Amino acid sequence: MPGLNLTRAEAQERAGIVAVDSYRVELDLTRGDRIFGSTTTVTFTAADGASTFIDAVTDTVHSVTLNGRELDPAEVSDGVRIQLPGLAARNELRVVADALYTNTGEGLHRFVDPVDDEVYLYTQFEVPDSRRVFAVFEQPDRKATFEFAVTAPGHWDVISNSPTPEPLPAEAAGAKTWAFEPTLRMSSYITALIAGPYESVRSELTSSDGRTIPLGVFARKSLMEHLDAENIFRLTRQGFEFFEAQFGTPYPFPKYDQLFVPEFNAGAMENAGAVTFLENYVFRSRPTDAVVERRAITVLHELAHMWFGDLVTMRWWNDLWLNESFAEFMSTLAAAENTEFTQSWTTFASMEKAWAYRQDQLPSTHPIVAEIKDLEDVQVNFDGITYAKGASVLRQLVAWVGQEEFMAGVRTYFAKHAFANTELADLMVELEASSGRELGEWSRLWLETAGVNKLTPRIATDDAGTLTSFAIEQSAPADHPTIRPHRLAIGFYDLVDGSLVRTHREELDVAGEVTEVPALVGRARPALILLNDDDLAYAKIRLDESSLATAVKHLKDFDASLPRTLIWGSAWDAARDGETRGRDFVELIMNNIAHESDSSVVMVLLRQLATTLDYFVAPAAARELAEAVGDRLWELALTAAPGSDHQLQFVKAFALRSRTETQLGEVAALLSGDTVLDGLDIDTDLRWELLTALVAGRRADAADIARELEADNTANGALAAELARAALPTETAKRAAFDAVVLEDALSNTHQRQAITGFNRVHDESLIAGFADDYFANVRRVWDERSHEIAQQIVVGLYPAAQVSEATLEQTDAFLADLGDDAPALRRLMLENRDSVVRALAARAADARD
Repeated sequence: MPGLNLTRAEAQERAGIVAVDSYRVELDLTRGDRIFGSTTTVTFTAADGASTFIDAVTDTVHSVTLNGRELDPAEVSDGVRIQLPGLAARNELRVVADALYTNTGEGLHRFVDPVDDEVYLYTQFEVPDSRRVFAVFEQPDRKATFEFAVTAPGHWDVISNSPTPEPLPAEAAGAKTWAFEPTLRMSSYITALIAGPYESVRSELTSSDGRTIPLGVFARKSLMEHLDAENIFRLTRQGFEFFEAQFGTPYPFPKYDQLFVPEFNAGAMENAGAVTFLENYVFRSRPTDAVVERRAITVLHELAHMWFGDLVTMRWWNDLWLNESFAEFMSTLAAAENTEFTQSWTTFASMEKAWAYRQDQLPSTHPIVAEIKDLEDVQVNFDGITYAKGASVLRQLVAWVGQEEFMAGVRTYFAKHAFANTELADLMVELEASSGRELGEWSRLWLETAGVNKLTPRIATDDAGTLTSFAIEQSAPADHPTIRPHRLAIGFYDLVDGSLVRTHREELDVAGEVTEVPALVGRARPALILLNDDDLAYAKIRLDESSLATAVKHLKDFDASLPRTLIWGSAWDAARDGETRGRDFVELIMNNIAHESDSSVVMVLLRQLATTLDYFVAPAAARELAEAVGDRLWELALTAAPGSDHQLQFVKAFALRSRTETQLGEVAALLSGDTVLDGLDIDTDLRWELLTALVAGRRADAADIARELEADNTANGALAAELARAALPTETAKRAAFDAVVLEDALSNTHQRQAITGFNRVHDESLIAGFADDYFANVRRVWDERSHEIAQQIVVGLYPAAQVSEATLEQTDAFLADLGDDAPALRRLMLENRDSVVRALAARAADARD
């Protein structure tokens, strides 16, 4: 019998047989901490006399009744699929089963709050996990209505896609049953159930069609004091206003709830009318401004999905990119044009674009329209191509056709395909009609090929500094040699009263290997020339020698954040590619980061700083440079404005990079209160970060961790303690963390993630070098036995990336040779792991050059 995978061919064959009318799902959540009761009744039409299967990942199947005919569960069910032989033209199927709670963030996740021992549940179904809760034809093009009836402890709240009804008494003592109205037609992966003693704040808004839309924001009882619901409501109203106007379609569902749930794997999930969010977005300690902005973008991203993804849904997962890219693009556009986060395109350039460029240079890169043969393919495709490159290319498409023309096409698309399934061609035909542009060749070059182009200016001037020629050279990597059309701007920048100010902008189409720009000939050469000004295009950019010198000297003097961020991006890319020395990029950051105005850019630069120090600087210079950077980060923290975001970020970075006894002494003084920085509150989460720095530096031990956990006996405290224990710099602690993750399989998804992070928190990489053999000996078994989310954490997180050596490459190559083609998704992840070592070796060699 087949396993958990589902191929596209199987889905297409089943779609040709079955059309689903409705599901009635009855769940009993009163049966203990391991299983719950699941009874599913499905009505559907089928090709008369055909046979197919329904998905149902179960612990036990008690009965299967098809059109009044009892089927033997032992014969038709394998715990993953139930075979359905001899279908009629119209069918009713009833499956009575027991299903399993999970602690992996997949299916129906169960969590116990250590503060009050209350149980909290939530579902996460994307990609293929509604089948872990009820019997279902698990593919996005089999839309239906869903009617949920949930029996649960009477003091709980139960939330689903339809408005929550008044519960009625149930047979079990103290239990009640919530019988929800049927949903509108939707795919099973966006249905949801959230249950437990969640508390909520309520509000409402008026939709563009005059309906009153109830709003709710939910969290665990022990977190409610930290929930800033009014901020969420304000962003939600701004998003509704913007999206309803842009899409020309009223919000399609009867209510809109947003729920912050524990141990969530992703940032959020676009369940129709019942969006679930990462609980980290409830701030119990002061967040950086970057995290506040990220939450806002996430809120808007999920709201955009209510139209693109939920109202109109992809037919199969090869169009996942369009679902996610559209939401990513629209959330940034909405933030920039209708919220306080007016610099969101700067954040997009710093975060999403950098992610896309990195992903697009991996050996596993793929066209935006990826070939998704099965569920394993799609589960590793939630990547920088699907989200970030796709959104970047959509922005380029908007520049290519015009924003109003783009939105006009989108409005027609929603009107034609509401509550249906579509493919990319359905959108492109509307954009062609609204813009008048033929998009077939554009789509082929941008969506069906992989890789990122590089754009370089070629400039000539006369003795007076007047431009005599200007051209843009476009290149492509040898393994992805596509030359693409680009709509972009060229910016001229000069120093005006000490600031780098744009003095001219030229927007044009770039095509072919060389594009001449005659409009610039005859102009005076400025201090700095910036290709892809305003970041409309998706391409790596390089500066001419004179502009590069100006950028290095005056990076902090730009009067706008976006062009400065584009320079940062170019410098980072050059360091990653080994075109420039890693230590020079470190120096560029340390000389300019204090002047950076955008919190998200500061956050990204500090991450890039850490990566460069750990992987791109030659070993002979790495230790001395890392210690010097630690000292300079402390100086930045001391001189930052009291209470500023910079101060907070620099203190966090300093703690993370503290290595010397003097540096660790400063961390200890901050934690103890002996050193006080004006405006800096050493709150609960910052205490854990300082303590973990001391643990990794041998200045605190397990007893200190236990004392801190006793003072913070919460779910967040337990996670922080998990990381800190794994960060203890002893062979015993590292072995305990490794075995807990790889051998014992008892940790929940978030505790496992923290243990992996702590395991890798070392000052001396040799402490964990010996675990490479154990990793390669176990990783295939882990992939075969664990759920996808858990296995991927281990495959990526415990790969010996810190051992930057040819020996690591040899071990990886031996593993890949033995693996063959048996597990393509695992092979892809391992090739990406390998690339990180290859790139680090090349960057270190470049850094060692004089």
